[in-house]
Amino acid sequence: MSQKIRHDQLTSILIAPHVSEKSTLLSQNSGQIVFRVRPDSNKRQIKRAVEQMFNVKVSSVKTISVKGKKKRMGMNQGRTKNWKKAYIKLEEGQNLDFMNTEI
Repeated sequence: MSQKIRHDQLTSILIAPHVSEKSTLLSQNSGQIVFRVRPDSNKRQIKRAVEQMFNVKVSSVKTISVKGKKKRMGMNQGRTKNWKKAYIKLEEGQNLDFMNTEI
């Protein structure tokens, strides 16, 4: 289990931070960070990727699969992709700063 993840695998698991009103309030009030992650990744992989990439301790990971929305452009109908997001709770006293972190 203590096997290290390669850097290219780290960047493929974590796609991007998900920034919204809700995620901003969560980070200010309870120290949670929201990431958009690969749909086939699991909680262990996400936890390990965040810990290795940002050098922080993660206490819990919660994941949610988001269904794509129906979109319409004139006569054409389609759907956006299904995607997955992860709510990451950091240990007490840990802080994550995106501006000073190199990916």
